[in-house]
Amino acid sequence: MPPEAPRSEFSPVRVGLRDGRHVTLRAAVPHDKEKIQEAVRALSTESRYTRFFSPIRELSPQLLERATSPDMERELQLVAVVGDGAAEKIVGGARYAALPGERDCEFAVAVVDEWHGLGLARHLLEALMQAARARGFKRMQGDILATNTPMLGLAKRLGFTDVKGADDPTVRRVCRELRSAS
Repeated sequence: MPPEAPRSEFSPVRVGLRDGRHVTLRAAVPHDKEKIQEAVRALSTESRYTRFFSPIRELSPQLLERATSPDMERELQLVAVVGDGAAEKIVGGARYAALPGERDCEFAVAVVDEWHGLGLARHLLEALMQAARARGFKRMQGDILATNTPMLGLAKRLGFTDVKGADDPTVRRVCRELRSAS
């Protein structure tokens, strides 16, 4: 199957990681469904719970469709890929989705365990923030498990503030204005 052109204004970007490897960040496209599913399956049980707040093993067909065919005015799904062609593999992803009736959006990030600690989540979140800012969103927020200290630390380093836990004390809500550069 020939590659499909991304239906997003997001231009692919190659980024270097702390260990010298490189990944390409790009918008997800419809033919990524199986690769996204493989990436979710590659997450440890803890990483899946940290990302989805649920012990899911794979995405439902509806979530896969939403990830690979987002509403371009309201959502963006980025993937981090290594390899080319049939050997291409997704090793991380990030998405934003507009919140109802606001110019705010929420974010989520997931990185396959063997790629943790290399700066990939930071690259994904920075790219996501830049894309949301360009789309006209004013603020970005995310809910993070209180036990997910690496993600809470990253959010703090990127200028997010801990505004209040959701109604659940095990979840922290972070928020950041998008008008300034990251």
